[in-house]
Amino acid sequence: MSSSPKLETTLRDAIIAKPDAVLDDQAIMQALVTANERSMGGNVVDLRGIAMERLEARLDRLEDTHRSVIAAAYENLAGTNQVHRAILRMLDPVEFETFLTDLRGEVSDILRIDAIRLVLETAQNNEDAAVKRLGHVLTVAEPGFVDAYLTQGRGGQMRQVTLRQVQDASDRVYGDAAGWIRSEACLKLDFGTGRLPGLLVMGAEDPHHFHPQQGTDLLAFFAGVFERSMRRWLS
Repeated sequence: MSSSPKLETTLRDAIIAKPDAVLDDQAIMQALVTANERSMGGNVVDLRGIAMERLEARLDRLEDTHRSVIAAAYENLAGTNQVHRAILRMLDPVEFETFLTDLRGEVSDILRIDAIRLVLETAQNNEDAAVKRLGHVLTVAEPGFVDAYLTQGRGGQMRQVTLRQVQDASDRVYGDAAGWIRSEACLKLDFGTGRLPGLLVMGAEDPHHFHPQQGTDLLAFFAGVFERSMRRWLS
């Protein structure tokens, strides 16, 4: 009588009836390969088993990459919807003060940022009452302030969107919120020929909310819509 264990008839018939189910089950195949290696002894090199291990490792890496790509796609889709919702809300107001006030309210809530400020350059010493009234969202600065703020006084090539971590946020830009801002997105605004530039600054308490490795396409689109809206108000 053979000492080798025998499969139960029911189990054996099930395997014969659906062999693909066995081949598609990774745990079963791994158990079969392990059993085969034990039966061959420790001194025999099983090249087929080694190849299978490498294929399994490669499959695991591909599955991880696949999951990462799917997660990134969902994140990009969520970000796109978020920006679109913010733009639609930004286009609702029919008065300039409401337009600016909504930036700090519903628009910043939709974008999930902790602070948002609009910086406008002007050559005049502007003490307008409306400017003071909107001081929680609007900052007026001298010509050249925007470029100096973006480059931090170091010069260099100017970009429409700048993402960075910050240690000491500007009191002039953020006001009382400067003490807890740890990352920011700076959107340079072009208001058209003959007009000084502006800057829309989004600040976050999370130091990783904005960082230089992030894509800037959505924020560039948001900046493009914002500056076109501002041109309408300024005209």
